[in-house]
Amino acid sequence: MNVFTAHPASVGETYFQHLRFALRFGARMTAGGLAALVHAFLPFVFVTTAGRISDELVEMRAAARARNSRGIDMAAAPADRRR
Repeated sequence: MNVFTAHPASVGETYFQHLRFALRFGARMTAGGLAALVHAFLPFVFVTTAGRISDELVEMRAAARARNSRGIDMAAAPADRRR
């Protein structure tokens, strides 16, 4: 299997589906991290932003797992898919 498609296939996605999800997820992570850094120095700024984004990331990941696990036999799936 191609190195560009092996991992996406192991999580039930095509290369471009995985690319889209990973870019979106990474951008949200970055935004949350930057908000937390600013909040560390200016505690009155971004009071709930980092926590809210963290919650959104958990929801995004759960939704992706539910969407991608349909039709995948988890017992036969690679170890990184069985978390």
